[in-house]
Amino acid sequence: MMWLRTLLLLGLVGRLLDECSGHSSEDEDYYMQELLSREHYQRVLEDRATDGRQTPTRAKPRSSASKPAGGSDSASARSVSKKSEKNKKAVKGVRDADGVFPERDDCPPLGLETLKIDDFQLHASSMRHYGLGPHRGRLNIQGGLYEDDLYDGGWCAGRNDPLQWFEVDARRLMKFTGVVTQGRSSLWSSDWVSSYKVLLSNDSHSWVTLKNGSRDLIFSANREKEIPVLNLFPKPMVARYIRINPRSWYSSGSICMRVEIMGCPMPDPNNYYRRRNEVTTTDNLDFRHHSYKEMRQLMKVVNEMCPNITRIYNIGKSYNGQKLYAIEISDNPGEHELGEPEFRYTAGSHGNEVLGRELLLLLMQFMCQEYLSGNTRIRRLVDETRIHLLPSINPDGYEKASEAGSELSGWSLGRWSQDGLDIHHNFPDLNSVLWEAEAQKWVPRKFHNHHVPIPDWYRSTNATVAVETRALVSWMEKIPFVLGGNLQGGELVVTFPFDRTRSVTALREATPTADDHVFRWLAFSYASTHRLMTHASRRVCHTDDFAKEDGTINGASWHTAAGSMNDFSYLHTNCFELSMYVGCDKFPHETELPEEWENNRESLLVFMEQVHRGIKGVVRDVQGKGIANAIIAVDGINHDIRTASDGDYWRLLNPGEYRVTVRAEGFSVSSKVCAVGYDIGASSCDFVLGRSNLSRIREIMQKFNKQPISMRQRLRQRRLLDT
Repeated sequence: MMWLRTLLLLGLVGRLLDECSGHSSEDEDYYMQELLSREHYQRVLEDRATDGRQTPTRAKPRSSASKPAGGSDSASARSVSKKSEKNKKAVKGVRDADGVFPERDDCPPLGLETLKIDDFQLHASSMRHYGLGPHRGRLNIQGGLYEDDLYDGGWCAGRNDPLQWFEVDARRLMKFTGVVTQGRSSLWSSDWVSSYKVLLSNDSHSWVTLKNGSRDLIFSANREKEIPVLNLFPKPMVARYIRINPRSWYSSGSICMRVEIMGCPMPDPNNYYRRRNEVTTTDNLDFRHHSYKEMRQLMKVVNEMCPNITRIYNIGKSYNGQKLYAIEISDNPGEHELGEPEFRYTAGSHGNEVLGRELLLLLMQFMCQEYLSGNTRIRRLVDETRIHLLPSINPDGYEKASEAGSELSGWSLGRWSQDGLDIHHNFPDLNSVLWEAEAQKWVPRKFHNHHVPIPDWYRSTNATVAVETRALVSWMEKIPFVLGGNLQGGELVVTFPFDRTRSVTALREATPTADDHVFRWLAFSYASTHRLMTHASRRVCHTDDFAKEDGTINGASWHTAAGSMNDFSYLHTNCFELSMYVGCDKFPHETELPEEWENNRESLLVFMEQVHRGIKGVVRDVQGKGIANAIIAVDGINHDIRTASDGDYWRLLNPGEYRVTVRAEGFSVSSKVCAVGYDIGASSCDFVLGRSNLSRIREIMQKFNKQPISMRQRLRQRRLLDT
C-alpha cells in the first residue's frame, strides 16, 4: 500500500506543476468531462486550427476582409443573412491544416446585449470603479454624459496588465463559436483592446486556453472604440465559462471592452435556469429578417391570403428610389368610411433599428391569420378601424445595417437616410412657431392652437429635407389619422410629446402638451402590457431606469429634439403620435425574434384599440351635409382638432364629462356636454350647425350683387303686404 500512496502523491505533484506552468494536462481534462465524454473533448482539442493569430471580422462588406499573416484567409461570419437560404448555410471559418475551410455552426449571441445574460453572470479580474464594472461590458451599451457615472460605457480593468480578464458564466454547457468586441462608449475617452486570448472552463477553477498547436491563440481585436469586431474560433468549443484575457490595448488608453459571446446551448432538458427564462410562441409566423425584396414579397403573400381586408400601396420613394410600401388592413380597404378612425404604425425611420420593422411584418401576418380563423377581437378591430402599417421608412439605411449583420452593425450604421439626415427629427419645427404666437398673445384670436401651418421655406426644393420625410408629410396630410405609433429601438420605453423643451438652453426639461393626461394614458397602455417595460426587477438597457416611471417618459424630459415626428403630428394634424422603443438591442439576432414578438404582441394590439377611446361624431348642417374643417374645442384643453372632409371627427379623451364646442365658418356655434366611459368604444357626440346671421346677410348681399336692400324699400314692401 505504501507504493500506491507514493504514486498518488507523485501524481498530485505532477498535476500541480502542470497547472502552475500554464499548460493543460491530461488530468485537467477531467473538469471538462462532467457532462462530456473524454473522447468528445479530446476531439475538440485536436481539431484546433494551426494559425497562431486569428484575424477578426469587422463591420464591413463581405469582400473587404483582409488576410492574416501566413497567407491564410481571414475568418468571416454573418450573424444575420439577407436571405433565408443563406441563413441555413454554415458560416465559413479559417482554413484547417489541409487548407480546407471547415464548416461551423452559425450560433446566435448569448444575450449580453439583449440582457438575457444578467449582471450576476458577468465577472472580471478588477474594475476601475463600479460604473465600469463587468455588468457594463455589454455590446453596444451606451455610457452616461459624464465620466465616473454609475452607468458608464463598458468594462474597464482596474489595472493595465496582461493578467486582467472578463468572464461570462453561461450557467449551462455551451458550444462557443466566437466573440464580438468593442471599446468603451465615451465622449471623452478612447479605450479599447487590440488583442486578446480566450480561455474556457467548466468549473471556473481550471482553464483551457485556445491554442495554435503548442502556442496560445491570440485574436486581433479593435482598432477604434465603436466598430464591433467578430472573431470566430477555429472550431466550436464546449464549456460553461468563457474568459477574455486582453493582451494589448490602445497605447493612449486603458483596458476597456464591450462584449458579446456567440454560442449554441448544448442539450440539457434538466436545466432549470433555461426553462425559467425560456419564452416561446405558438404563432406560426415568418420569424426572420427580411430584405427589401423579401419584405415586398411577404406583404404580397399577406395580401393574397386576405384580399378582402388588405391593400398594398406606397407613399413615395427613398433617396435611392426604393418605394415606401404600406399595407392597409380594413373591412373596406381603399376607402375612408364615415365614422371609422384611421390608425397607423410606422417603423424603420432609423434604418438600423430593425426590430420595429420585423414586428410590423409579424403583425400584418398575425392579423390576417387571426381574422381568417375568426378571432373576435381581431375581427372587431379590423371591422371598426382603418389600420395602416408602414414597416420601413428608411430602406436605404436598413440595407447598410443588414449588410454588416445584427452583431456587427454597431450603434449607428444605417441610422440616417442616404443623404445623411435623421428622418425622425427632420420635420418642421412647429413648436417654436406656436410658442412664439403664444408669447405674442395671438392665440386663439389671430393664431390657432392646432393645425399649425408649415413654413414656406420648408416646402422649398432646396430645403434640407429628406425625400422620405416629404413623403411622410404628404401622407399625414392626406389621411385623417387619429392615433399613431412609430416603433424604434435601443431602449425599452414609450415617449410622448413634446420632444422639444421650451427653454432653448435646457437639455432635459418636462414639456407637456395640452393633452398630457391623454398622452400619459396612451403611453401607459403600451408599456404596461409589454412583458418587460414596467418590470420592476429588469435591468436598465443603458443609463436610464424608465421602469420607475412606468416605462413611459415625456420626450423632452429624456432629451430635447426639434422637429420630431411626434410633435409635428400633434401640431399640424389631428393625430396623436408616440414613440415606442421596443427593445434594448436595435438589431436583435434572428433567433430573438419569437421572444421579441411575444414581448410586444399584446402591446401592439392594446395600443391600436385606444383609437376608440374618447368621443366621435359627425358635424352636419341642417340639410344633413357633413361640414369639413369644423373646429372641435374641449373646454379646459388648449388644443383643438378639425373634422375630416365628410364632417366626421374623433377626439381622444380620458374618461369623464367634457363640454365640447364646435365652430365652422358660416355657421353658428354649438356646444354640448359629452361623456366618456371607461370601456373601450368612443362615445357618439354629433352636432348640427345652422347658418349664422352674418352668413345669411352675406348670401343676400351676394344675391343682389353686394347691394344692400334699403330700409325704405323694406317698409314699402311691408305696407303693400299689410294692405
